[in-house]
Amino acid sequence: MGCLQTKSVRIMDSKIVQDTSMKLGDDINLADQDNVQMDPVLAQNKYPDLSGAKSIMAKYLTKDVFERLKDKKSSTGFTIARAVNTGVQNKPKSLMGCHAGDTDSYAVFAEFFDPVIEEYHRGFKPTDKHVTDMNVDNLKGNIDEPGKIISTRIRVARNITGFNLAPGQNSKDEKLAVESLMLKVFEKLEGDLKGRYYSLVKITEEERQQLVREHLLFKGNDKMQADSGYHRWWPHGRGIYLNENRTFAVWLNEGDHIRVISMQQGGDARSVFTTLVKAVNTIETLIKQIDGRGFQKTDHLGMITCCPTNLGTGLRGGVLIQLAKLQAKMGEDGLKEWANANHLQVRGLYGEHSDSSGAIYDVSNKYRLGYSEVQLVQFVIDGVNKLIKMEASG
Repeated sequence: MGCLQTKSVRIMDSKIVQDTSMKLGDDINLADQDNVQMDPVLAQNKYPDLSGAKSIMAKYLTKDVFERLKDKKSSTGFTIARAVNTGVQNKPKSLMGCHAGDTDSYAVFAEFFDPVIEEYHRGFKPTDKHVTDMNVDNLKGNIDEPGKIISTRIRVARNITGFNLAPGQNSKDEKLAVESLMLKVFEKLEGDLKGRYYSLVKITEEERQQLVREHLLFKGNDKMQADSGYHRWWPHGRGIYLNENRTFAVWLNEGDHIRVISMQQGGDARSVFTTLVKAVNTIETLIKQIDGRGFQKTDHLGMITCCPTNLGTGLRGGVLIQLAKLQAKMGEDGLKEWANANHLQVRGLYGEHSDSSGAIYDVSNKYRLGYSEVQLVQFVIDGVNKLIKMEASG
C-alpha cells in the first residue's frame, strides 16, 4: 500500500530534521508542535472565513450550525472549533476538513458530523448500522495474475478504549500511556507475528536509513494532520513494530492509536488479508488480557477513528501496479474516474497527495463505512483483475 511509502524523520542532537529525499506533504517544524496552531478567528470561537475552501466540512459548517455547536464540548473538552481547524487552516488542499477528538465528538457534534459522514460514505445515514466481516473464507477468488502486482498491503486503523483520539489528547502522558500498553502487547506476540519495536525516540540513524529504504517509516510532517493536533509532542510515544519477515507492522501513535498493517510482495491478496485478520484479533485479545480494554467502536459507526474517512472498518487495502498503457490511453483523470465507479481509489506511488512515478499507482478501496472488511477487499480483488485485463488489451 502506498500509505507506507512516506517521508521520514531523523533525530539528531534532540532536534527533528526533515528527510527531504522523498517530496511528500508540507514541511513543518515538528519541534513547535506542542500546541495546535489555531485559526485566529476560530481561536475566538467565532465563525471562520471559509471562502476558497473545497472540503466537505465547508459545505456543512454553516454559520447557523457553528453558532449552535460552538459552546458545546465533548466529555473530554473537545470543541467544534478544534474539530474543523484543519479544514480552515488548509482551505485550498483539505478534502475532508475535520477530525474528531474522541468517540463522544461524533455524538455531541452530530448535527455537523452526520451530514459530512453521509456524503463521504455514500448515503450512510444516522440510522444505519455498520456491519463487520473479518472471515477470510467469505472472500471469493484472488488476484488472478499476482505476478503483475508489485506489492499488496492492507491496513486497519484502531483506537483503544479509555484514551482520547489524537486530536483530543491533552498531554504527552496520553501518548506515552498508549505506547506503554502496546509495548506489553508486542512482548507477547509470537510465531510469524514475533518481531521488534523501533521507538522514534531511540531509533539509530542506521535503523532509520533501513526503514526509509523499505518505505516503512511514517512521515509525521503533514500540515493538515498537524493542524488537528496529530503531531504534538513529536516523536514521543511513536514507533513502528515489525515482524521478522517484514510482512506485518504496527504504526504506533502515527495518527490513530495503532495502524495494523499486513504486506507482501506480489499479489496474493487473500494471504495478506489472512495475516491482517490474525494480527488484529491477536492484538485485541492481548489488550483485553493485559488491561481490560478494547477497541473504540459503536453499532452505528463501527470502528472509531480520528478522521471520518476511516470510520467503519478503518481498512485500506490495495496494490501497487504499473498501468503504463492505461495511463497513456485514459490519463490519470480517466483512471481515477474508472476507479471511483468500481468502489476504488487510484493514488500516486506514495499515497495521498502524491504523484505517480513510472505509471505505478496505488489502487485501493475508496470507502470504509457501510461495507464489511471482506466486501472492501473483494472490491480490490475484482477491480484489480479488471485493470490487469484492461492493461493487457491496451
